[in-house]
Amino acid sequence: MASLDRRAFLRTTGLAGLALGLAACGDKGTTGGTGTGGTAAGGGFGSVKLQLSWKKNIEFAGEFFADSKGYFKAAGFDAVELLSGGGSGTSVESGLATGRCWMGLSAPTITAPAVLQGAQLKIIGATFQKNPFAIISLGKNPIEDPKALVGKKIGVQDSNELVWNALLKANQIDPASVTRVPFQSDPSMLTSGQLDGYVGFVTSGPVRLKMQGVDSRYLLFADHGLPLVAETFTVAQETIDKERDKLKAFLAAEIKGWKDAIADPAKSAELAATTYGKDLNLDVAEQTEEAKMQNTLIVTPDAKANGLFTMTGELIEQNIASLAKAGLNIKAEQLFDLSIIDEVHKADPSLKLS
Repeated sequence: MASLDRRAFLRTTGLAGLALGLAACGDKGTTGGTGTGGTAAGGGFGSVKLQLSWKKNIEFAGEFFADSKGYFKAAGFDAVELLSGGGSGTSVESGLATGRCWMGLSAPTITAPAVLQGAQLKIIGATFQKNPFAIISLGKNPIEDPKALVGKKIGVQDSNELVWNALLKANQIDPASVTRVPFQSDPSMLTSGQLDGYVGFVTSGPVRLKMQGVDSRYLLFADHGLPLVAETFTVAQETIDKERDKLKAFLAAEIKGWKDAIADPAKSAELAATTYGKDLNLDVAEQTEEAKMQNTLIVTPDAKANGLFTMTGELIEQNIASLAKAGLNIKAEQLFDLSIIDEVHKADPSLKLS
């Protein structure tokens, strides 16, 4: 399977030309992600397409539950087609611009540049309250504090340069004091001693090393000066203006799906490996461990208090500050609109985590 660590967090493919004409799509002839979304008569909201940020692995367990357990149908959707991401030209932002999708899962570091170029997009919720970026190191030579990066050899993909530099800036570390090594996601560079650490996803890197019998450590960017959300629900402003009730119905179904996913990592892994991502050769045991790890990024004290996908004012401002460290100067009101998800939770308190 393609490693999550291979994914460029800053997938900017297709950002050019996003300034005008963003359209929401809802093709009537679509089917569910695996057929389990099916077609139901008289749903009310028709069929829509959700663009995923990556391939159909454990990262989208909540979407798999919402589809397979009929939550989308019950919310009034005939079908929700889950479109795989990760390939060239498949960014959510370009998908919204071309009408390929109605909604997408993205990240502030990808959506913000599009908005700054004139795209009329908004983030209306965040699955991951903490982004999964981390410095992964070995237990026998741990990097557990940003200052410990000084003098070390760190593997960094070219596509992660922006967020890497932002981490250094946030912690006042001179880039010249760290040896950056070209990296393509091969953890053997770490275990063989060619690297002291590498930039990867905490949801996958440490899990894979553990399953290989390797003791590892991780330094989470979100806990060390660069708090950013991830897997953000992104839509066109026009969709907010014209389809607010439809968005609320969709998000309520998503919440139900994610509540199930959080409660049952093993079933989440089974859905990912044997149904939705069956062509990816996913390992159920590994996917289960990754599900447990990603739950720690989703279920935070704020999420427990306010509900899944919500963002406090403080977290929004932290994201804006983090984006500024990455050279993306944008205002909160240009990028975020959390009023819809707040209304969803207010209307149905049972959606809150127990």
